[in-house]
Amino acid sequence: MLKTSPEQQAETTERSSRPRRRILGAQTVAALLSAVISMGAYCLAMAVHGTYPFGSRSRAVNDLGNQFVPFHAHLWDLMHGNTSGDLVFNWGSGFGVPFLGDFFTYLMNPFSWIVGLFPRDQVEIPVFLVTLLSVGLAAFLMTVFLGRMRPGSPWLRGLLSVGYAVSAWMISDGFSDPMWMWGMAAFPMLGIASDWCLRGRHWVLGTLLVFAAWAGNFYIAAMATIGMGLVFLVRLILEDAPVRRRLNALVRAGTMTATGVLLAAPVLTVGLKASKLSQPAPDATYKGPPGALDYLAHLLPGGLHGGGPQISVGLLPLLLVFAFPFIGRVPGKERVAWCVLLVLVALSYIWAPTILLWHGLAMPNGSPYRASIALTAMLVIVSWLALARRPRPKELLYGAAVTAVVVALSSRSVYVSRGTWILSVGGGLLVLVLLLLLHRFRGERPVRVALTGALACTVFLSTAYTVFSVTVIRDGSDWWRPKRTLDASSLAAYDAIRAHDDWPAVRSDPGPHEFANNDPLLLGGQGGSYYSSYVPAKTAAALHTLGAGWYIQGRHTLSFNDPVGRAIMGIGSYLDWAKNGNGFTQQSVAAPPVVTLRPGNASDARTRDASVFARQQRVLGTPVYDVPALTPAGGPTPATRPNGDWHLPGNVTGSKWTTFSASCTPGTQAYWYAPWYAGSVQAFGVTTPQHGRYNMTSNSLVPLGTVPASGKFTVALGTHKAQDTPKFPVGCLSRAKLDAAVDHLKATAPQKVTAGGHTIAATFPKGTTGTAVISTPATTGWQCSVDGGPARAPGTLGGLMAVNLGDGGSRLSCSFQTPGLKPGLLASGLALVALLAVGVGGAVRTRTRSSRTSSPSSANGKH
Repeated sequence: MLKTSPEQQAETTERSSRPRRRILGAQTVAALLSAVISMGAYCLAMAVHGTYPFGSRSRAVNDLGNQFVPFHAHLWDLMHGNTSGDLVFNWGSGFGVPFLGDFFTYLMNPFSWIVGLFPRDQVEIPVFLVTLLSVGLAAFLMTVFLGRMRPGSPWLRGLLSVGYAVSAWMISDGFSDPMWMWGMAAFPMLGIASDWCLRGRHWVLGTLLVFAAWAGNFYIAAMATIGMGLVFLVRLILEDAPVRRRLNALVRAGTMTATGVLLAAPVLTVGLKASKLSQPAPDATYKGPPGALDYLAHLLPGGLHGGGPQISVGLLPLLLVFAFPFIGRVPGKERVAWCVLLVLVALSYIWAPTILLWHGLAMPNGSPYRASIALTAMLVIVSWLALARRPRPKELLYGAAVTAVVVALSSRSVYVSRGTWILSVGGGLLVLVLLLLLHRFRGERPVRVALTGALACTVFLSTAYTVFSVTVIRDGSDWWRPKRTLDASSLAAYDAIRAHDDWPAVRSDPGPHEFANNDPLLLGGQGGSYYSSYVPAKTAAALHTLGAGWYIQGRHTLSFNDPVGRAIMGIGSYLDWAKNGNGFTQQSVAAPPVVTLRPGNASDARTRDASVFARQQRVLGTPVYDVPALTPAGGPTPATRPNGDWHLPGNVTGSKWTTFSASCTPGTQAYWYAPWYAGSVQAFGVTTPQHGRYNMTSNSLVPLGTVPASGKFTVALGTHKAQDTPKFPVGCLSRAKLDAAVDHLKATAPQKVTAGGHTIAATFPKGTTGTAVISTPATTGWQCSVDGGPARAPGTLGGLMAVNLGDGGSRLSCSFQTPGLKPGLLASGLALVALLAVGVGGAVRTRTRSSRTSSPSSANGKH
């Protein structure tokens, strides 16, 4: 046996590693090129359309404007110490709400954190970059993953990955939800991890990839896990390996996934607990599947229609998917397995039980087809399995024929647009010709390079035009009208609120809402407006029962429009929005502090208030309203319900106005409150529209006018809809009594109020008795103590935090603890221990094997 020297061995190893390094280098460059094409095509479409940041048209449509721009503005504030709250609690929204669930759900895309690098008034730029960089990362990782599915040209699989990164799902569903965009990267992440399971390698790294996928956005990660789990099972079935090896791979995948998910457990436990404690979402029911031809049309690019799953990945992958069943180089078993998978997954999107399975056993409010992102990944995978086998011209023509049939059958679908025809006919023919030429000149490298470049240009331009086409269609709908976010008016409002901010003494309220559904996050201050999936049910109930309005069944709360509500919540300044749309004025009013004192043991126990005015008075601690009994005085006669409420018959006679007479103290201010009323209210010569709808939209308490010297007035209700109104919908406020009540609360207020990120404390004179009321809804998680005594959950007064000071106390301290965080941290800690144990154990075994191989006795034994 010839013995080679160490120098010869090193030279041989170097020579063998050179091709591998070149391959890895080409793969990396190809993956980067895929990312650049994807991001470049998206930017080109936005620039041509004149969309921000390349033009004046805002991107802030739907929840992007209502939620995610404001949430990123708040993240900026947190990163720069520019807000009163912290990651645990948000003092600005809903008069104080938990925040960690929002952070984990909406702001855990790592790209979101670049917001801190930009000025606050330019926060929409990093929000755009979250989408753009997520697209690039998804294309990069999908290119890498496809190479693990089957070897082949990295440049071609990079072009296929563009179809995944800028799919119809991304353009239609994902673009307005920055956190979902991380889910696009989660699919190939989990695919790479599952490939390592098949190869018996990198358990620790695979676990970290699972953790990264779930921590970034657990909602889409759950869909990605199901989707890639199905892909893994198909690969396992097709694997030419002993049963034992397959079972080992299955066990590795299961333990890897479980450990990775447990590492991200706080994200799950906090989110799930917050969801359980939140205001219930409106009931969502599946309206049934789209028509077969309409569903088929969604395979084509360039259209926008919410009646089916958004599954288009472009013409290049689509043609190859349709060619896949005809490719002779693909074993029949493999063709059947992948085709069956695609069909079953496609069908699972239109059957209610499997829709629930994809979406965590809850029917989504909005599109029921959010999980269609999984099918886009599978379509691109199958297209690569086809292209990697170098399909022959006849096989490509078969695929083109099937594509043509789909286009013809879909021609009458509402989904199909002019852009669909241009992309399907023009783009499809160009793609087919280039694929045929690539096969024809497969042995001629310069020609193949030129043809691949032409194909890359085709993919780039067709992708850009697809984005442009869909965006034009979307912008033609009122539903997608952009929200006002960071414009000159909102920046002026931000400055005004900051100039009057005196938290925690009193609140500076941006008002009900003017720019977005989360104005306090966008503009600063401390208001009642809050829109999130995690609006606590206790918050919604407290604000609603005190006269504030809401939308979406209480998942979007509003602030108060009336002086008593503002006094109860300690609002010292607020923005008053002009009815004519000419902007706002800053209003400052006398207000009690955020922490006040009531005599005795004030609480919600054993109380039944006859009206919202009685509830406000009880919480304020002083009578300030006249609440008149209404008397029918004309028009369609209302009936009386057993509980005393009025039943309006609607326009059943010639006159649609039902008139009531009432009397109050002259000079008082009359207010109206009928939360579910839809119609018009006419009083004092002014007509006020109301848009209530039980229990989706609740009206706020609104002013009617000043009671005349006679003390008598009428209220007329005009409605075409039979409906109920409260027995006592009118209250007449004495401003003198309210001013006296505010002065009394200020006189008996604590000597000092302090607030931290998720704490609040008040110092009273020694021996103070009564009930300390904190004008924050008593959400689950608050614990309060008096003079360092045992911490207990506070009581409530009008749904606000109320703590009895007992026989006499001087120091009240309250702290918020996030529900669900402790069990999540425990599970995460156990998973981390397991991960470290496996990692250290593997390193020790590797080192032991290496030392044995290199020991003199081992070497002698070989000879």
